[in-house]
Amino acid sequence: MSAYFLGIDQGTTQTTAIVVDETGEVVDQRSTQVPIHFPAAGRVEQDPYAILESVRAVTAPLTARYPITAAGFDNQGETFLLWDRQTGEPLTPAIVWQDKRGEVVCREMADQVDADWLHRKTGLLLDSYFVAPKLRFVFQTRPELRDLARQGRLLLGTTETWTLWQLSRGRLHVTDPSTASRTLLYDINTLAWDDDLLDLFDVPANILPDPVPSAGYVGDVDFGSGRAIPLYALLVDQQAALFGQACFAPGDMKCTLGTGSFLLMNTGDRPYSDAAGLLSTVAWQLPDARAYALDGGVFVAGAAVQWLVEGLHLLPDVAASAEAAFASRHEGVVFVPALAGLAAPHWQTDVRGAIFGLDRGVTAADIVRATLEGVAFRIAEVVHAMVQVAPQAPSVLKVDGGPSANPYLMQFLADLLDMTIQVAAAQEATALGAANLAAYAAGHVDLDVLRARWRPRASYTPRISSARREALFERWQRALAGLRRFHGTAP
Repeated sequence: MSAYFLGIDQGTTQTTAIVVDETGEVVDQRSTQVPIHFPAAGRVEQDPYAILESVRAVTAPLTARYPITAAGFDNQGETFLLWDRQTGEPLTPAIVWQDKRGEVVCREMADQVDADWLHRKTGLLLDSYFVAPKLRFVFQTRPELRDLARQGRLLLGTTETWTLWQLSRGRLHVTDPSTASRTLLYDINTLAWDDDLLDLFDVPANILPDPVPSAGYVGDVDFGSGRAIPLYALLVDQQAALFGQACFAPGDMKCTLGTGSFLLMNTGDRPYSDAAGLLSTVAWQLPDARAYALDGGVFVAGAAVQWLVEGLHLLPDVAASAEAAFASRHEGVVFVPALAGLAAPHWQTDVRGAIFGLDRGVTAADIVRATLEGVAFRIAEVVHAMVQVAPQAPSVLKVDGGPSANPYLMQFLADLLDMTIQVAAAQEATALGAANLAAYAAGHVDLDVLRARWRPRASYTPRISSARREALFERWQRALAGLRRFHGTAP
């Protein structure tokens, strides 16, 4: 009998499930949108039941049609909720990773927390992006929930924890080290919830899920077809993409492009807590090994192009951006796309974007070009920061996600980095990573085979001189300096 592996990617705006056969080919897939709500400024929420139903909707037809050997499940990362241990009813919405309600907590705690200590222990920064500050805010503003937590009445979980708890009828309250490492409550050195961190954020230990290895049998789950499916893999989404891109060796690096861009570099069996402006995170825990990764997120990538379409009406659709950029004849425009601040490696979240070099000759095509180039510069900044501490100097950046189909962006990125850019052939690298990890954990394939199966859909090699590259970066640095002076953040 043929073996089939299910990969579930529970993303912020979409849930996708794929079926991979024993040769590694994607034979079927389903996707559905997940509504997202903005109830107030800085608040970003989802309905927990909408998340649950989205998983059922994409998995039930696939598990009914194929005899699934093993399943893998990846999740949004920092999105979480609280629910009643006895009734299973959600007591909060799913508070999305983009939500800013934890910022006030971070400001209050800034003088109380040794940032170096926090970074060494968690690999992270004190930032509302992560779970703990938002959770502390919930407990401060809804003390009845804190009381219920202390009484053992609540459970905490990210989106995969919530979904699996519901689908297993309360038998599974689990997460994995890669997801736990995004909470600010988990020591990435010991791979365990940390009492000092729990005390710092006033979180009772009894609400936390059990961390299980990323690869290994977790339990049987009915995803909606009435059949029990063995679950063998759990990962956070970006680490799933890292695995799906076959980045198994130290120095292997990938960039997933979507609303933002998310870069991870495999650093092997130890975290790098001294990398300036970068986070360190658990990549995965296998039965006989663990891997860490450097993490550099950029808040705005595809969102900048979407803004050109929806906000400025400069393009009919996102796909038209490459043609417009190739048509541009004006090289003097620079756009710093800090529409939601500057994340890695700057971490200046209060600044906003700016366009430099405008004159009467500038056209819409020139602004489109500057936008794509600005996205590439932000990615290149993160790559350069990673290369400074890389265990091995990378020569290739693997890329996936919607904007990776833009040839102007990919070629300009190759030129900036002086590095080959390989665009993954698999359209769903994240879900593929979950499926491949499940196949590996269930003993059906090894890492060498998965590495050999990986194929690029397109490759881009550098075409410009080193002098031209230096001139481009010098102009970019001037734009950054101008941006900082405007916001009063210049050193």
